[in-house]
Amino acid sequence: MPAPKPSLKARALRYLAAREHSRLELGRKLAPHAGEDDDLDALLDWLEAQKFLSESRFADSLVNRRVSRFGSSRILSELQSHGLDDATVSSVRTALIEGEEERAWQVWQKKFGSASHSPESRVKQMRFLQQRGFSHAAIQSTMKRAARVGEQD
Repeated sequence: MPAPKPSLKARALRYLAAREHSRLELGRKLAPHAGEDDDLDALLDWLEAQKFLSESRFADSLVNRRVSRFGSSRILSELQSHGLDDATVSSVRTALIEGEEERAWQVWQKKFGSASHSPESRVKQMRFLQQRGFSHAAIQSTMKRAARVGEQD
């Protein structure tokens, strides 16, 4: 005899126990499992009311997972793709932008570690940082810092 399928609520709690989810993301994951008599929106509302589901906690969690590898624009874009409201995204934006130059430097050091000796490798390094979502100002600051460090060596 096969085991009974878990309820929609049980699935939701299992997903949330593994990591934070946005309302939109959790709704997408649960939708294929929802039966005709299941009210997905009511379940999501209940999860929010019981503080199992929190947009601000999700935003903090996503930022903490991504901040050591990606720039502000990439992280903010990902937050928006999860359907977070503008207030939540803008509250994260300020903190991300403040530390972006240092984060870009850390990412650059981990990937490259030494200043470029040719224009082609400099462009490659800049492109790498750009694809990671760092701002033009953060990339320029990192490349200038790398050149200064390279001159000292």
